[in-house]
Amino acid sequence: MRFLVRLLPLVVLFAVVIFDLNPAAAQKRKLPYFASIAASKARMRTGPGRNYPASWLYQRADLPIKVVDIYKEWRKVEDPDGTQGWMQANLLSEHRTAIVTGTAVDLLAAPNFDSEIEWRAAPGVVGRVSKCSRTWCWFDVRGRAGFVEKSRIWGVAAEETFS
Repeated sequence: MRFLVRLLPLVVLFAVVIFDLNPAAAQKRKLPYFASIAASKARMRTGPGRNYPASWLYQRADLPIKVVDIYKEWRKVEDPDGTQGWMQANLLSEHRTAIVTGTAVDLLAAPNFDSEIEWRAAPGVVGRVSKCSRTWCWFDVRGRAGFVEKSRIWGVAAEETFS
């Protein structure tokens, strides 16, 4: 037990160092960038602080958002409907997600229109995105995945590519 008591200050110091690095790294990212809501409940506020009133309560983890500004531990974000406000950075995740916009989309086996349809996703469906080229992204909705046209989802910039 005494060993744990002696070890506790080191663990606390390590946690402070690790969590302190994250906001600094985020402030070096080029704005705007996409992220997602990590919490099952997240409040959007009218300003960067808890003293500002909440304008929205999001109850949908993984909803994609666009970070458009940074102030200390606060992020000014835009949701898929274009609503902007401030959220605490600890409510957000770097996991890339996207939401289907417009009409239902086909999730294809390969990134071309002649490919076999694996699944279909309705408007409003949220999934993880990866392997985005100029025109296609790999879109995974809880294990049901396929390639989708980038223009049919919100959560990836038109010119953005990544793997």
